[in-house]
Amino acid sequence: MFDRPANGTAAVLVSLDLGGAGYAESLEEIQLLAASAGIATRALVRGRRARPDPALFAGKGKVEEVAHTLAATGARLAIFNHELSPVQERNLERSLGCRVVDRVSLILDIFAQRARSHEGKLQVELAQLEHLATRLVRGWTHLERQKGGIGMRGGPGETQLETDRRLLGKRVKALKEKLSKVQSQRAVQRRARSRSNLMAVSLVGYTNAGKSTLFNRLTRAGVYAADQLFATLDTTTRRVHAAGGARVVLSDTVGFIRRLPHTLVAAFRATLEETIHADLLLHVVDASSEDRDAQIAAVNQVLEEIGARGIPQVLVMNKIDRTPFTPRVERDEYGRISRVWASAQSGQGLEFIRLALEESAAAAQAPAAPKSSVAA
Repeated sequence: MFDRPANGTAAVLVSLDLGGAGYAESLEEIQLLAASAGIATRALVRGRRARPDPALFAGKGKVEEVAHTLAATGARLAIFNHELSPVQERNLERSLGCRVVDRVSLILDIFAQRARSHEGKLQVELAQLEHLATRLVRGWTHLERQKGGIGMRGGPGETQLETDRRLLGKRVKALKEKLSKVQSQRAVQRRARSRSNLMAVSLVGYTNAGKSTLFNRLTRAGVYAADQLFATLDTTTRRVHAAGGARVVLSDTVGFIRRLPHTLVAAFRATLEETIHADLLLHVVDASSEDRDAQIAAVNQVLEEIGARGIPQVLVMNKIDRTPFTPRVERDEYGRISRVWASAQSGQGLEFIRLALEESAAAAQAPAAPKSSVAA
């Protein structure tokens, strides 16, 4: 058996260029993720490989370099900007003598810190446990205290690993049942909104694109917003009084990111259903980011995964106060607003976003044109 090393608050980041686009942006992103998790970065170890090493991911020589860097900086945590297999993670922890965290685990840890609502905490715990299920190495013995009374303990010859797996499976099942109830409650709320002829609009976008700031501007909701990755996780829904008397309900959802863990997408499906059942998506984009096109593609990929790619979108090119761009709208070949240039922080162009909501609501509530009949 292998007991995992303790966690640390200072880390060495490891990022390998395996070819392909987006390496520089990914490098910047892992540093922001570490800072969002409250981890101090002591050093960054970079390298290049054609493909990951099956045993250590980084290869023996690079792992030795990481070990020397850990010793020199006094860091007790190694964060890999990649998804590691359970075998690679265990081998690295044995070789480095410190806790090793991959990109997926880091994002899950940030989500665990930020979840505030009961639903959000359930979703994060489910994602963490499903990720942990493949990595049980005496890492989950704290659930001993949840076993209960007589008959709940492992039978003769049951190993601690088997006990942990059994307890984990029970907890995952209980969480899924609770989230199923939440999903049913949301379905009832959506039906009530539908009967009231309210147009459902969801804010989607890359993390830190400014969704919560825009949500606050449009609804005066006072949702927490900060210049950091995954500042808010819990979905908030409020009425918006758009121009022309349009009846709109707006939902702020969790931000997306490249290589968003599939376990997290699955666990947050109840929250993301607000997006799946929306009539319109306001896709908020950081217009000041040089990587905005790749971020738009990453968001659309997640929307594809959850079955929301076909919902009408209006691109909100946010943060124009940091750019030379001016507030304006762009329309598609059918005359519909397809893109708005605005700033949620300064308030520039917000009237165009309200106009987009008004026009979309009017189109949704307009009676269908009667079919013409031709006498035979």
